[in-house]
Amino acid sequence: VQLVESGGGWVQAGGSLRLSCAASGSIFSIATMGWYRQAPGKQRELVARITGFGTTNYADSVRGRFTISRDNAKNTVYLQMNSLKPEDTAVYYCKQLTPTEYWGQGTQVTVSS
Repeated sequence: VQLVESGGGWVQAGGSLRLSCAASGSIFSIATMGWYRQAPGKQRELVARITGFGTTNYADSVRGRFTISRDNAKNTVYLQMNSLKPEDTAVYYCKQLTPTEYWGQGTQVTVSS
């Protein structure tokens, strides 16, 4: 399985970005997928995840601002990020959580105040 993220970049506070993660492999539709992030000097943390059934979970810090979704026909998972804050600045990683764990290479998101 290969996971390729895209959509990161620079944005001013209050702006929006949409991250995409394209996955290879035939089991994507049943896989639980997640977005994680790691800021400088901090541990990597879960941002959001979505099951194959479409059940979603969010970190408290992003609930109401971020939306995770998936398109099984395109083997792609998305993270729509609205009302971005400087503290959202981090490298964002896509991860397949189940049935086997795989990580993407990460994409940088920088939010300026």
